[in-house]
Amino acid sequence: MRRTVLEHFPAGDPRGSRTAEEFAARRRGEGLAAEVVMDLDQDAFLVIVEQQAGSTAPAP
Repeated sequence: MRRTVLEHFPAGDPRGSRTAEEFAARRRGEGLAAEVVMDLDQDAFLVIVEQQAGSTAPAP
């Protein structure tokens, strides 16, 4: 499986991960299996979708 990053949000945001969680919820409402993960190296919350190997775009 491959992961595609849809958006990233700074971990130092006063709202914490809430902004990323709200963005992911909107994508899930559109049919994407979006989830939030923490990237410690970038100090950011990432909204990602998993893709099957060989896929070029997130599945709707």
